[in-house]
Amino acid sequence: MALQALQSSGVAFRKILSHFPEELSLAFAYGSGVYRQVGPSSDQKNAMLDFVFTVDDPVAWHSKNLKKNWNHYSFLKVLGPKIITTIQNNYGAGVYYNPLIMCDGRLIKYGVISTNILIEDLLNWNNLYVAGRLQKPVKIIAMNENVALRSALDKNLKSAVTTAFLMLPESFSEEDLFIEIAGLSYSGDFRMVVGEDKTKVLNIVKPNIAHFRELYGNILQENPQVVYKIQQGRLEIDKSPEGQFTQLMTLPKTLQQQINHIMDPPGKNRDVEETLFQVAHDPDCGEVVRLGLSAIVRPSSMKQSTKGIFTAGLHWAVLSCTFSDSIHTGFSLL
Repeated sequence: MALQALQSSGVAFRKILSHFPEELSLAFAYGSGVYRQVGPSSDQKNAMLDFVFTVDDPVAWHSKNLKKNWNHYSFLKVLGPKIITTIQNNYGAGVYYNPLIMCDGRLIKYGVISTNILIEDLLNWNNLYVAGRLQKPVKIIAMNENVALRSALDKNLKSAVTTAFLMLPESFSEEDLFIEIAGLSYSGDFRMVVGEDKTKVLNIVKPNIAHFRELYGNILQENPQVVYKIQQGRLEIDKSPEGQFTQLMTLPKTLQQQINHIMDPPGKNRDVEETLFQVAHDPDCGEVVRLGLSAIVRPSSMKQSTKGIFTAGLHWAVLSCTFSDSIHTGFSLL
């Protein structure tokens, strides 16, 4: 099962996790502090560690975390756990981030998301935010026996493969595939225009081909629409209109709806299946899919970044996980 490739037993990550309330359905670490990248993010030893904590009851979790780690929160902490959870769930991509925290000698950032909202994103790509993170190699530190969550994690990986197929030619390399997959959640992301390194996707994939292969190998071998030549690192897929229609019909619901919105002329009100049949016969099928992705990612990335100004606040100090740790001063506006 593809999910097994995600799991990690890193003691350092579990030590950091011990500073937080235990009620987590999923906890994972991601980014340049976990997997090596080339370019500006290549300093893995000093890179910030990024975490996402998935919780069944955000109000209860924030209530406990405010007691344990009051200083992690911006001025919004005075509003209490219910307001924090409302901001988390209803604005941006459903994630509440606390950045610039010093914990066990490492600078960390952690986001909190509801289990139900994550499952919805994994299945339907409502925001393709945390779901996009989980299409790239991550270190899973904790995961409970939530069958629906595990199934959704696996479905997200399969959806990533299918979507990438639609944007690739008939024959391509493993690296081509993994670059498409890694780029899905950056399609239309305004941060790739303002601020982020333009070669970010390539920098993520090139040093981590083996990790991507481990994550997606079983899915590729079991997919009836692809010939996977493992030794040569090459793949061939069915690019016939019939093959593309089959792939389009299995895409996440929100992506299908965005494609329908792009292609459906005003006043015609065609159903989604009719639109997807047309797109399957269109020579620009891949570009239409890419536009659909951008329509999901652009608004969610902008709203999440705007929310970050309030959830991060103006950090005059990089704060400690425990009162006994030393306080590191610094300045950052996120």
